[in-house]
Amino acid sequence: MSNTGTMLREGALDGMVVVVTGGGTGLGRGMAEHCLRLGAKVCITSRKQEVLDKTAQEMMANGGEVLTVVCDVRDAAQVDKLRDAVIARFGKVDALINNAAGNFISPTERLNSKAFQTIIDIVLMGTVNCTLAFGKHWIAKGERDRAILNVVTTYAWTGSGYVVPSACAKAGVLAMTRSLAVEWGKYGIRSNAVAPGPFPTKGAWSRLLPGELMEKFDMTKKVPLNRLGKREELQFNLLDQIEPGMWEAIEQLVRGAKGS
Repeated sequence: MSNTGTMLREGALDGMVVVVTGGGTGLGRGMAEHCLRLGAKVCITSRKQEVLDKTAQEMMANGGEVLTVVCDVRDAAQVDKLRDAVIARFGKVDALINNAAGNFISPTERLNSKAFQTIIDIVLMGTVNCTLAFGKHWIAKGERDRAILNVVTTYAWTGSGYVVPSACAKAGVLAMTRSLAVEWGKYGIRSNAVAPGPFPTKGAWSRLLPGELMEKFDMTKKVPLNRLGKREELQFNLLDQIEPGMWEAIEQLVRGAKGS
């Protein structure tokens, strides 16, 4: 058996269809690649077709099936078309990974309401749009064993200076995650979140910390291990949230404990 880089066995996601928003670059791409490696069919989204085409070609070099869909998650109509395109291609969707995001570093007093609205529209409303589009479909069709995984941040709990729009939006996503875990559990829909710390990715990192800001904001000083995250570490914590077998094992463990 080959090393999959997670606690999951090879082929753990065989037969599953996973949608990853913002899957053309960065952490989204890393998550999509790992789903593909474990046997899932994957749909990745971005606002740029050329980015998607390049990523999909590289991802499929070692096999697997990847669908690309240009989609601005801020637009609910585009998200509905995304859902329909995936179902038309693969017949179903088993898991949605809400990864599309936006962020910048700035003193809050320099921002106006438009700056807040831009981030909230992408992060919070984009996640809402995707969650409703896929969640309503699953409920209407009576499809169970479905999973939503929202990528948030540690400051969704703690707050953080200089990224206040993102902190507000991610906190909203976290609240929705917890709320739907309770409300939609009866439909067989699992709602979870993963909160990465600082993970350096070429595109997002350069936009978040342009020029001299990279040296000014030394993220490693805030991490006890004195280093940044690695993509495979996120993958390790990601896939057990969407793979049904992990939850079945946990359920059996809890039931077997009988209150002890």
